[in-house]
Amino acid sequence: MFAAISTAWPLLLGIGLLMIGNGLQGTLLGVRATLEGFPTATTGLIMSCYYAGFLSGSLITPRVVARVGHVRVFAALASLASASAIVHAVFLDPYSWGAMRLVTGFCFAGLYVVAESWLNDIATNDTRGQLLSVYMVITLGGMAGGQLLLNFADPESFKLFAMISVLISVALVPTCLTASRTPSFDAPTPVPLMKLYRLSPLGVVGSLITGTANGALFGMGAVYAGSVGMSFAEISYFMGASAIGGMLLQWPIGRISDRYDRRTVLTVVTFLAALVAAALIWMPMQDFSILLVMIALFGGLNYPLYSLFIAHTNDFLEPDQRVAASSGLMLVIGIGAIIGPFAAATSMNLFGSEGYFICLCAIHVLIGVFALYRMSMRSAVPVDEQVAYVAMPLRATPAAAALNPEAEWVEDDEEAAAGEEETGEEEAEAPANAGS
Repeated sequence: MFAAISTAWPLLLGIGLLMIGNGLQGTLLGVRATLEGFPTATTGLIMSCYYAGFLSGSLITPRVVARVGHVRVFAALASLASASAIVHAVFLDPYSWGAMRLVTGFCFAGLYVVAESWLNDIATNDTRGQLLSVYMVITLGGMAGGQLLLNFADPESFKLFAMISVLISVALVPTCLTASRTPSFDAPTPVPLMKLYRLSPLGVVGSLITGTANGALFGMGAVYAGSVGMSFAEISYFMGASAIGGMLLQWPIGRISDRYDRRTVLTVVTFLAALVAAALIWMPMQDFSILLVMIALFGGLNYPLYSLFIAHTNDFLEPDQRVAASSGLMLVIGIGAIIGPFAAATSMNLFGSEGYFICLCAIHVLIGVFALYRMSMRSAVPVDEQVAYVAMPLRATPAAAALNPEAEWVEDDEEAAAGEEETGEEEAEAPANAGS
């Protein structure tokens, strides 16, 4: 493990700096949009643009990397993301911000594609899971740390936008100067959506709705916090607490899901998250320390759902099918994330600031109800046949699917085609495993 980290540290350092800048930018824009008087629905659309760009970048960047290489793509996208951070401060109107959020999302998706495929090349079968864990801690930790930088300057000033630009630019240095060889690029091809749905309806629907929850939580969290009168410092702590909670509860929830029926675990976790969100609707703002504990608990229950649905889907697949299926689910989560900010903004327009947690509560109730429905339709996979839970990074691209140690990547096109034919035959012979 340490040998792998010593090889990958320039890349991991660059990722950490990117995540700090990205975490700060998302919160800063939510705060600044409120200060500029943008309508809540407009802010929701602006935040949704980031996830639309992210989804586009996840699909397009692999082809560009295959043509021109990792380092050049990383340098180009980081430069563009750095420039777009400054443009936000120069043009303070919703149209410019929407366009720049689209560009930023595209760039960050591309940067993650480069990083994740590079890490996959560095990793061996023995170190793949450990590198993935380090990567996940760095992404969530960087995102949480970025929130605290909101306290370093007035959000109405130019300084924080400049800080974001500097962080993204400096992330280039360790990556571009790394002595490790540049890997060849092989991107997993996601399973078509309808085929994936036939394999696991709960995996697809759950991933879609979980993506909506994540998009709402991060996209509109700062707007909600400002609307209930939190100070800038309190907003940064509020946003950081959910990420820290997600980092702390990933492992224990994952361990529980390995020991018991995974669908039961994810259903219980989902309804617990809905219960916490319902409590937060009426939580007095005067009890800020309790509020932080509650939002950390909500984040801790919400974030593992992403990995739980991937693990649940993998329970029904052979190892050589899991990379393609996981990459497909990541795209589904990206689609849900586009919906999330606007859904939360619409709810806030209807119900006031409380609409933020009303939306999050309703989303998790919907996941839980659908999970109960699927449990009534199909028997569970025996616990001893479940694959091990693997915590996946929250803002991962399909390239991260190959880092999952439970998956076996079929890189040869002919082998992949043969694997698909075998899958079709298995589905015809054993329909009980499909549609779970």
